[in-house]
Amino acid sequence: MANILIVDDEQSYRQLLSLVFEEQGNTIRTAMNGRQALEALEVEPADIIISDVKMPDMDGITMLRAVRETLPDIGVILMTAFASVETAREAFKLGADDFIQKPFDVEELKLIVRKTLEKQALIDENRAFKRAQRDKGSVKNIVGSSAKMNAIFQMIETVAEVQSTVLVTGESGTGKELVARAIHDMSPRGEKPFVSINCGAFTETLLESELFGYVKGAFTGANTNRKGLFEAAQGGTIFLDEIGEMSPSMQVKLLRVLQERRVRAVGAHEEVAIDARVIAATNRDLKQMTEEGTFREDLFYRVSVIPMHLPPLRDRAEDIPDLIAHFMTKFCDQTGKSLTVAPKTAQLLEKYAWHGNVRELEHTIERAVALERGTEIQPEQLPDHITNYNPERISADFELPESGVNLVAHLDNLEKTYVVEALRASGGSQTKAAELLQMPVRSLRHLLDKHNIRSLSAQMRSSD
Repeated sequence: MANILIVDDEQSYRQLLSLVFEEQGNTIRTAMNGRQALEALEVEPADIIISDVKMPDMDGITMLRAVRETLPDIGVILMTAFASVETAREAFKLGADDFIQKPFDVEELKLIVRKTLEKQALIDENRAFKRAQRDKGSVKNIVGSSAKMNAIFQMIETVAEVQSTVLVTGESGTGKELVARAIHDMSPRGEKPFVSINCGAFTETLLESELFGYVKGAFTGANTNRKGLFEAAQGGTIFLDEIGEMSPSMQVKLLRVLQERRVRAVGAHEEVAIDARVIAATNRDLKQMTEEGTFREDLFYRVSVIPMHLPPLRDRAEDIPDLIAHFMTKFCDQTGKSLTVAPKTAQLLEKYAWHGNVRELEHTIERAVALERGTEIQPEQLPDHITNYNPERISADFELPESGVNLVAHLDNLEKTYVVEALRASGGSQTKAAELLQMPVRSLRHLLDKHNIRSLSAQMRSSD
């Protein structure tokens, strides 16, 4: 049974159609023009609208245009006594499901309504199937059955139903983007775009134009207008990875966008309204950064409405066998190989600390599958630092002084030492030093400023 809204300025047609479709058990509402119809839809949606085209105050074509902007799934059948090819073409272009000329055969209209409802049912069924497959596939990519991962899965399901900004934190390689995509896919925005950007991979100027877009002539090389990623994600989700790497001025601009829900392209005078859910991620401690003054406190609270922390792999070691099996299946399917993992190899993989987390484990399995020529992955196919890993020996080599140690100062000095050595090894190149330290260049520059050694980079380059 359907909820049908009949829209016609002629009372006789409203009464006739009400009688015809009430007999079939449908719920009927009526309106005298398009404006009344839109007001009725605000109170309660309908399954089908049967509407005249020519009506006072607001005609059927104008009403159809407004309906399709806000309620795209409603079936709309238009009627007119003044049929023309142009009117019919415009109606179908705007998304009318069918078009019938007055006076009409009641049985023909019944058939049109039934076919429209059947088409809607198929669309709904197909959408539900795709949604279920997408949700299943999205969460399936996040492997784990430990208590910590089950808590993450529950959190994903919960936050997917709301629109609040989410901040996903965790070490590099823990799967922050996979979680962001799962939240998007399981949300009402799942059929809209998911747009991702690494904020640490762009200079400030490039990041601004990527996020907000630019107009022709805004700068050298801007030969056309280009939409930013916030506009590209309209109706969907934008994922801001490594948000902690944003410069202070970009933080101000992002804060304004999140507050006003509007963006202004570089070089433009007008703003554009945006409707994109924001999910941010970082492997840094934003709270500490706010205390140090390197990250805006107001932006921190704006992006961390719902915080989610992903545990490192070493804290959920019980998930390692499942992850090994998952990546073995993935890379064996890609290479056409049929391999298993030798027991000794499995022991080494499960014992290792995995400082690079799930990403490091994935790359290790990919390498082993590519190199193995037998039927079992042997320890020889693993990197030396995994086969030689011995946490007991590392512990035995360390001895805590009787007087204790200033851990903060010790770690601070160790951090400075690594930065200096990386600069020395790279001949003063900040880009190469950042690669050696496996961090973004922006993070390295932050450490140079923190330890007041930015001048070292130029000194080492000039000494070569």
